[in-house]
Amino acid sequence: MPLEAIELARKIAETAADKQASDVVILDTSRVCSFADYFIICSGENERQIKAIQEAIGKLLKEEAVPKHHREGDASSGWVLLDIGNVVVHIFAPFERDYYQLESLWGHAPVIVKMI
Repeated sequence: MPLEAIELARKIAETAADKQASDVVILDTSRVCSFADYFIICSGENERQIKAIQEAIGKLLKEEAVPKHHREGDASSGWVLLDIGNVVVHIFAPFERDYYQLESLWGHAPVIVKMI
């Protein structure tokens, strides 16, 4: 049975945290965004860690039989986006996260989870 979007978002956030992602946030974007119910935003300290977070999330999606997802960017760019339908994951390097400030951009979206 497929996971509900919030269950998937929580599992992804936990997986990122298990790979030492910092400042993991889940935003409920269902009322302020037409293309996703949840945004997960997290940071990796370097290219290697960003890649490890991305790979761990990919493994989770495979284990949970989540249909194919779309990826933009790569660890070397400092920003990886995983579009999983109702859940969108942003994995940032610190500079890029500070530059794009998605939490401010989507400031009307309630914070569901915040792991520092």
